[in-house]
Amino acid sequence: MSVTTQNGASFASPSIIGDASPGDYFALLKPRVMSLVMWTALAGVLCAPTPVHPVVGFAALLAIAVGAGAAGALNMWWDADIDALMARTRLRPVPDGRIEPGEARAFGLTLALLAVLTLAVTTNFLAAGLLAFTIFFYVVIYTMWLKRLTPLNIVIGGAAGALPPVVGYAAASGGVGFDILSLFAVIFVWTPPHFWALALVKSGDYARAGVPMLPNVKGAARTRTEILVYSLVLAPLGLTPWLTGLGGPLYAVAAAVAGVGMVIMALRVYRIREGAAANRAAMQMFGFSIVYLFTLVALLIAERGLAAIADGI
Repeated sequence: MSVTTQNGASFASPSIIGDASPGDYFALLKPRVMSLVMWTALAGVLCAPTPVHPVVGFAALLAIAVGAGAAGALNMWWDADIDALMARTRLRPVPDGRIEPGEARAFGLTLALLAVLTLAVTTNFLAAGLLAFTIFFYVVIYTMWLKRLTPLNIVIGGAAGALPPVVGYAAASGGVGFDILSLFAVIFVWTPPHFWALALVKSGDYARAGVPMLPNVKGAARTRTEILVYSLVLAPLGLTPWLTGLGGPLYAVAAAVAGVGMVIMALRVYRIREGAAANRAAMQMFGFSIVYLFTLVALLIAERGLAAIADGI
């Protein structure tokens, strides 16, 4: 069966359209990405200078998560043609034919509208506007434009992934402070080495799909250098949330240790360039980068949570 996506491309689908399950629609939301968005947004909510009512905070996090899921569904709608060509994405609901492209688009647009309206009603228009901009940036600027145009796609597009804590902060406080922008900067700089480590291993997939990821355009050697450079920048940058008062002493220690770990991992990727060992080094860095971000955000949440409990006592 041949399916034509909304961007005019066609691909062969191995399954029969229309046998979608609730799980398929859930998969459209990119749940792993959505969970990371909720995690960083929670840090933004808790780090805001103004305490937020638990019900309002929950509504805000739910709206931000749904907004992230909407962006994921619209990404899968637009990218169905190239997803069908890559081993790690070909079984997604749209390229596999379980959900029609038009249905994925309608699903994503509906969720996006509901998420933005919910955030506007439960918190404030600044937060809702930032969420709308985040969805627009990820779907239009990154997915529809940058991803197929330039190897800088991840560098610029990383802004979308760095905005959720800012949205959460704005939802709780009605404003945006320099302190939360320091966390935005950390996530923004973390994104390229995180994704490029995976791209080194999956470069064949991206080549088949015609996606200009850095290893396919500039080569593996240049990618390894860029990973190292970004990791060297990230190591001290990770301390800025502590310097701005967003994080406390536990955060500072963890950021320093984890930053050194990122550099060590990047050095291994830079030095090991051949065979299976090179792929292992790249995937180990990819995995460590997830632990790096999770740990830093977890400590921000823990420190703010403990402080709130102490204030209550």
